[in-house]
Amino acid sequence: MGKDLSFWKYQDGVYHDNQEVYKKLSDGDFVEGLATLPVSKIINDISANFTDWDKKSDCDFESGNAAFQIFTTEQFVRIDCYGVSDDDMNKIIDILFKYDCPLYDSQISMRFDGRGN
Repeated sequence: MGKDLSFWKYQDGVYHDNQEVYKKLSDGDFVEGLATLPVSKIINDISANFTDWDKKSDCDFESGNAAFQIFTTEQFVRIDCYGVSDDDMNKIIDILFKYDCPLYDSQISMRFDGRGN
């Protein structure tokens, strides 16, 4: 079963309905009030933390029966995980948190930023 980990950063003083933001960003849309992310730095940080995984491309990683793919726009990073351990997902969450991008879990419609959904 797959799980996606989604991340974005609001500009100061802005907050939207997170489910709507998630839908728009997943469709590749631009959302007013979101910050531009340093996507290449984020991808490099993820690569540096998963050197023991087989890197199929800059955004496609495999290890045994586990795999994840990175989808990005200038405002959005989504990691689609398949068989990835909780520890490895937490590594990804910690990396994005360094960029002020808390996790949004679309399966429970919750953004883990202390502000609710």
